[in-house]
Amino acid sequence: MNKSGAHTVIEFVLLGFPGDWEIQILLFSLFLIVYILTLIGNGAIICAVKWDQRLHTPMYILLGNFAFLEIWYITSTVPRMLENFLSETKAISFAGCFLQFYFFTSLAATEIYFLCIMAYDRYLAICHPLHYPIKMTLQRCYSLISVCWVLGFLSYSLTTVQLSQLTFCGPNIIDHFVCDIDPLMALSCAPAPTTENLFYIISSLILFLSIIYLLGSYILLLRAVLQVPSAAGRRKAFSTCGSHLAVVCLFFGSLMIMYVSPTSENSGEVQKIITLFYSIVTPFLNPLIYSLRNKEMKAALRKFIGISSE
Repeated sequence: MNKSGAHTVIEFVLLGFPGDWEIQILLFSLFLIVYILTLIGNGAIICAVKWDQRLHTPMYILLGNFAFLEIWYITSTVPRMLENFLSETKAISFAGCFLQFYFFTSLAATEIYFLCIMAYDRYLAICHPLHYPIKMTLQRCYSLISVCWVLGFLSYSLTTVQLSQLTFCGPNIIDHFVCDIDPLMALSCAPAPTTENLFYIISSLILFLSIIYLLGSYILLLRAVLQVPSAAGRRKAFSTCGSHLAVVCLFFGSLMIMYVSPTSENSGEVQKIITLFYSIVTPFLNPLIYSLRNKEMKAALRKFIGISSE
């Protein structure tokens, strides 16, 4: 992929979170606990949706697939981070770095598309309840899920190829815990405005179009919810939509700061903190947000772990 010269970089060093050995062990333990809890939380949602017949509806099938996506999303960064905490060299191969970049960006794009179709599902269920069973069949639900995965992994494929074709002469130290666009562009031997601009154009289009769609959906949802005659019905609708909206705000807020405009002016530490929010904190919090605000999901999870729900 890289046309190498005599001094061309063949591996990168992910600096991550530098510090003495005690700090590295502390961070390793912290992120390991977060990773395990994220796997358990999202895995429990997947199992609850799979084994509870009451949850075999488009809304929960989407939620189960979203939890599956979150497991892969956090796995694209944390295992390598954990390895680096215990490593003296903190090295990652040239191919491994761009493979991580591809999966990291593609899974993030897939998550954005998933949030959009989950909003579409809630819009149909609340604003058009009589037509919902016809418009959101299981077949259509699975078709939308497939489209999300395909579009997600196509979105940054060209950018990844272009980025991997750049020449990196050294230094090879990436001041980040993940191979991302800004630190990689900073290490390129020569400026590559076409590659960088393409990445930010794609990111801006995905984010802005998704945000406009989501805002429009929630305005219509809010108007429909306020027209629900019963207080119990309004509470249930707000609970369902509130969970989704909380995830949207947390995920999109940090992504907007990071990718809508080039962030090379931000310090490396600021970029790391922002990236932590949308790549690790969001997958960690999602099971809590969805399970604590949803009675059906809480009942299914209690049933899954063997606790009687009276």
